[in-house]
Amino acid sequence: MIRVADLPVAHPGRRLLTKRTPFFAAPGEQRCSYCAYVPTSWTPDAELPVLVAVHGTGRSVGELREGLIPFAERHRVIVVTPLFPVGIDDPDDVHGYKLVDANGIRFDVVLLDILEQVRFRWTARVGKVLLCGHSGGGQFAHRFLYLHPDRVAAVAVGAPGGVTLLDDSLAWPEGITDTRRRFGITVDPTAVARVPVLLVIGGDDDGRADLAAMGDHGRSRPEQLDRLAATLARHGTAVRRVVVPGVGHSAAGTRPPVVEFFSGLLPG
Repeated sequence: MIRVADLPVAHPGRRLLTKRTPFFAAPGEQRCSYCAYVPTSWTPDAELPVLVAVHGTGRSVGELREGLIPFAERHRVIVVTPLFPVGIDDPDDVHGYKLVDANGIRFDVVLLDILEQVRFRWTARVGKVLLCGHSGGGQFAHRFLYLHPDRVAAVAVGAPGGVTLLDDSLAWPEGITDTRRRFGITVDPTAVARVPVLLVIGGDDDGRADLAAMGDHGRSRPEQLDRLAATLARHGTAVRRVVVPGVGHSAAGTRPPVVEFFSGLLPG
């Protein structure tokens, strides 16, 4: 694998591997992939931080990356956007990645392998990353936090339709009682609490009809977000909850508080 630092400055590979990159197959699961945005200020010795942005059910990865380019340039951050495609081993599976494991794939491990490749190729800092996701991406993001709090510097969760509680009386994905058996990881709420969390939702994003169509007839998206806020706060997490007036179920519409949240944690 080529390290960008090893390419001469005038080599066309430098242009290909900075700014908007192509999609790369994920190293551990090549049915998944990722692309990145590498800011124009990148240099081989920069060791830039990384923001991972996880798509929702619609997999609008290009739009997601584009919306974070100003943030990447302003704060000298590499944006990584994984793609977990529909239909791996089940042609109708659109939700599996949200639960972290499905059809024999550990999507958290897929992301960790992607980050190792990002570290090598761009000399990036991936020990702790910023992590955000909207809707289905928000489901993945908070569950990844539970399983790997040591790899997350801060997380922003937008409008998830389903949440996992820090409740050791409930099985995954409702709770965490069986994570040792399922993932080989015992969730540590104390470690989770060390990571600052933003919860964000549009003021017009009820979602009850959408969730009912998918089999959840009990709660709206605001109610799910409240449940997540309560379980995190109960275990000591510093949680900030933001409602964006006049916005529906929109990743772009709820992006400003996410950018503000992460900007407050970075220099410049």
